[in-house]
Amino acid sequence: QVQVVESGGGLVQAGGSLSLSCTTSGDAFAMYNMAWFRQASGKGREFVAALGRSAKYTYYADSVKARFTISRDNDKNTVYLQMNNLKPEDTAVYYCAVDLSPSAYFRERYYRDDEYDIWGQGTQVTVSS
Repeated sequence: QVQVVESGGGLVQAGGSLSLSCTTSGDAFAMYNMAWFRQASGKGREFVAALGRSAKYTYYADSVKARFTISRDNDKNTVYLQMNNLKPEDTAVYYCAVDLSPSAYFRERYYRDDEYDIWGQGTQVTVSS
């Protein structure tokens, strides 16, 4: 079973930056598509960003485009989410998601939470106004 560990959440003022990390166990990380989702209190889980195995293609929710950057380091089994110009509405628990069986349909399904097989425990991001 692949294990997923997230880190990097915290409290920041509006306009500030945070960087999240997600590391998986095993030696097959380079084969996985990866994504970040978030869930604000009292709301459903929503897609934030995703990238494919090669990182050639990245995908973002409109609400975070131009502010957040997803990237990966296959040598470190880690995916990152760099969050800049944070807003109070970005406050949420952020989850890392792993797609264990990438397919050609990823570019059509990347935003669906049922595309992903394994989820991290979540890390809290709080943005104060």
